[in-house]
Amino acid sequence: MPPTATLAVYCVLIVLASLFGGWLPSLIRLTHMRLQLMMSAVGGLMLGIGLFHLLPHAVNPSVPLDDAIFWLMLGLLTTFFLVRFFHSHHHAPAEEMGPDHDGSDSLNSGQRPDDQSSGHGTSHHHHRHEHSTTAGHRWVGIFLGLSLHTLLDGVALSASVLNDKQEMPDAVLLGFAVFVGILLHKPLDSLSITALMAAGGWSRRSQQFANCAYATMCPVGATLFYLGVQQSPTQDTVIGIALAFSAGIFLCISMGDLLPELEFHSHDRIKLSLALIFGVVLAYGIRFLEPPHVHGGNHANHHHGHRDHGPDD
Repeated sequence: MPPTATLAVYCVLIVLASLFGGWLPSLIRLTHMRLQLMMSAVGGLMLGIGLFHLLPHAVNPSVPLDDAIFWLMLGLLTTFFLVRFFHSHHHAPAEEMGPDHDGSDSLNSGQRPDDQSSGHGTSHHHHRHEHSTTAGHRWVGIFLGLSLHTLLDGVALSASVLNDKQEMPDAVLLGFAVFVGILLHKPLDSLSITALMAAGGWSRRSQQFANCAYATMCPVGATLFYLGVQQSPTQDTVIGIALAFSAGIFLCISMGDLLPELEFHSHDRIKLSLALIFGVVLAYGIRFLEPPHVHGGNHANHHHGHRDHGPDD
C-alpha cells in the first residue's frame, strides 16, 4: 500500500478516535480509576514509542545521534511550554470538573476529590484560577494548545510513514507504532476539551463542533508535512529531525501523565504500575512487527554517536 493510502487510513481512524473521546462521557461512566489506568497504560506506550521507535529511526547519515538528541530536547521543551502557557494537557471526567474547575485539580494531579483539603489540590501543569467568571472559556486555551500539539502529532505520523517506506518498502504497517500511540491518546485529549466545555455550560452541539475541529488537526499536520517533504532533496534530513522532535513530544506527554502518580497515587500504585508496564511492553512488542534489520544492522552505517570528522574538518 502506498504511503498516501496508509496515511489516509491512519488519519481517518485517528479522527474517529478523537470524536469518540469527546463522546466518551455520554457512553460510559468514566471513573477516577478507569481514567488513571488509561493514562498509565497510554503514557507507558508513548514513552516506549518515543525511545524504541522514534529516536532510533531518527538517526540516519544526515542526522547523527548528537543532532537527534538536540532535536529531541527541542521537541520536549516545545511541548512543555505549550502545556505551561496553554494549560493544554489534563484529563478529567466532567463530573469532577465543576463550574469553578480549570482542569487543575484532582484527577490530573492524581488526587481523589476528597484529597484536595490536604493542600495539594493543584495540577502538575497549572494552579487553580481564583475566579470562576472565566470558567466557561477556559477550554479555549486548552483547545488551542492541544490543536498545536495535534498538528505536531500529524507531522510525527507522516514522518514515520515516510521513513518506514524508505527503510522497508514492502512493509504493510508503515509507521504503525506512532499511529497506535496517537490513536490511543487522542480520546483522552478530546475528553479534556469537551469535559471543560460541559463544566462551563456549553451546549452539546458546541462541544461536538469543537471536538470535530480538533479532530481534523492531525490530518492537517500529516498532509502539510507530506506535501512539503515528499521528493525534497533534503527529505532524509527533515524526516530524521521530525522523528527526533516527535520523540521529545512523546516523552514530555508521557512523563506529564506518569510522574504525578509517584506523589499522589500511593493507594493505587500496583494497578497503575502494571498498566504502565503493559504500555511499555506493548511499545516494545510492536518492534517485532518490523523486519529485524530496521532495529539492527541497517543503522550501522548511520553514524550512531558523534560525527565522523574527515581530514577536511
